[in-house]
Amino acid sequence: MSDAIMRLYAAVTLERGQSPKLSRTAKLFNGGRTKIAKKLVEEASEVSLEFVTNNRDEVIHESADLIYNWVVLLSEMGIRPAEIWEEMDRREAEYGIAGKLPKSDTPELGPSGKKTNGGA
Repeated sequence: MSDAIMRLYAAVTLERGQSPKLSRTAKLFNGGRTKIAKKLVEEASEVSLEFVTNNRDEVIHESADLIYNWVVLLSEMGIRPAEIWEEMDRREAEYGIAGKLPKSDTPELGPSGKKTNGGA
């Protein structure tokens, strides 16, 4: 899968310099970071909604759109997919294959400076 993402990243990065009239990718870049962020959120929402309705084929379709928009975001920030893989490797080595950072054990403080139950 990382090879496919690397190919997509290279293609997206090349398309960035094309005419927005001829390239949907260039048009997305031309819309700026707010447009890129909105498209990523939109696709994530669509994946989630299709998941809830148990529409497997649409989850696959929308997931491809989500990955595309995520790659556009990475390209816009100059983040190479390899940097993400490195972070995943670091987390796997430190926390195991699940790789999600643990929540802080520090209790959250409310506006008055007192502990809340929100950190549990």
